Amino acid sequence: MTPKPILFIDFDGTISSQRYWRSLPPDVYNKVQKLLFSGEKILVNEWMRGEHTAEEINRLVAGEIGMPFGELWNLFVQDCRTFSILPSVLKAISSRRNSHSVILITDNMDSFTRFTVPSLGLEKYFDGVSNSFYERLRKADNGGELFRRHTQAYGASLGKSVLVDNSPVNCAVFEALGGIAHHVTPERDIMYYLEHFV
Repeated sequence: MTPKPILFIDFDGTISSQRYWRSLPPDVYNKVQKLLFSGEKILVNEWMRGEHTAEEINRLVAGEIGMPFGELWNLFVQDCRTFSILPSVLKAISSRRNSHSVILITDNMDSFTRFTVPSLGLEKYFDGVSNSFYERLRKADNGGELFRRHTQAYGASLGKSVLVDNSPVNCAVFEALGGIAHHVTPERDIMYYLEHFV
């Protein structure tokens, strides 16, 4: 039996657009965003490659914003557990498992696997979850090494496999490998691609 092609689906900006620490007051939230996500984002990139834990990052953030670590940690974990994803999106994704092996592939942190995946029951909708924190690689690293790893592990054809992602960089890397990439934008969301192309 010929292995099914893989449908790789991104998380942030593709099936959910909510952020960590979103429950902080707006001025404090903006300070955290500037601290971690502006400029070269060295600390965040290291976190996504498994070089720091969520606890370490939250201790640093707590010190910077003058908030007790325990209070910030509880808020952070609750935000991780309550990301909003439309049920219709999850249903549409799961239905593609008849024709594809569906992998949630995300450049993310340990907190995603520890808190978000179990809380939202994401393992019920995907055949696998690939998180850069545990892979020690982001999607675009080494010319898309992660995509090659997963297609080989599933015995799938990269040329018939599909990526749905809001990052033009990740889409370009996937296409350079011979895969089919669909770039998610505000005008063309994940449902557009699932309904028209997958």
